[in-house]
Amino acid sequence: MSVAGRVAAGSSARTGDRPFQLLLAVMAAAVPLIIGAVLVALIAAASPAIQRFGVGFFVTSTWDPVAEEFGVLPFIYGTLVSSALALLIAVPLGLGVAIFLAELVPGWLRAPITFFVELLAAIPSVVIGLWGIFVLVPWVRTTLEPLLKSTLGFLPLFSGPPLGIGMLTAGLILAAMVVPFIVAVSTEVMRAVPRAQREGALALGATMWETTRTAVLPYARSGIIGAIFLALARALGETMAVTMVIGNVPQIKASLFAPAYTIPAVIANEFTEATSDLYVAALIYAGLVLFIVTVAVNALARLLVSRVARGPAQIRE
Repeated sequence: MSVAGRVAAGSSARTGDRPFQLLLAVMAAAVPLIIGAVLVALIAAASPAIQRFGVGFFVTSTWDPVAEEFGVLPFIYGTLVSSALALLIAVPLGLGVAIFLAELVPGWLRAPITFFVELLAAIPSVVIGLWGIFVLVPWVRTTLEPLLKSTLGFLPLFSGPPLGIGMLTAGLILAAMVVPFIVAVSTEVMRAVPRAQREGALALGATMWETTRTAVLPYARSGIIGAIFLALARALGETMAVTMVIGNVPQIKASLFAPAYTIPAVIANEFTEATSDLYVAALIYAGLVLFIVTVAVNALARLLVSRVARGPAQIRE
């Protein structure tokens, strides 16, 4: 091909690239636009409640539709505590399964375990809620809570009557729902660690546990933290399963045995029953609060991951 032909072909290729680049730019811009549109719609719909209650909505515990007095503090408390409890249970379990799948599992066993983990993630939340009502709640009421009360009842967290329905059960059922996210992402990031890292540690006489602790986890920790915060975001927004086992009582109590309420649960339970414009606006305002909490948690996750990600670079140096 002549020089002129090659120049013409290159110019045509660049001309074809421009529409492709423009299309991708539009797709990328659609994401913040959608988030902004959701935020604007929530603010507009919640404006009557925002004007009536202001920031006091965040720190008030009264939720009285008859008197049209609304405060979302008990729901924020229930959402954050149930999600934190779920992570407290799910993170050690999920990381243990992920380390087993990435480092120790025999080849013939990896596929079945991975299948069951993915299957757990695919179960609808309402089905998990039914399992929680008929299986988990009776077990918690008759076995787990009496055991905790007899051994740790001197702590406020484990005081009160064993009801079965409450914050502890909600945390357990959320843990079961977020474990697959932690396992799936953590397993993949640990498998992505170069094999030379493992071989170098083993060649220096490290045990399998020391190899995992010193050569695998430091390089995978940014991805693991990202998996944990992905699970947290999933737990914050869960509705049906939590609604079925948490008790749905807008109160703030130290005991994990006591019933509680979450923001997604109150929206799902009461939106169709809202009889006044202010009531509807208050529920939408609660949704706006959940949106803000989720964005704040994800922003914190980004900041934490960006800081932790410097660790492997320092180790390589």
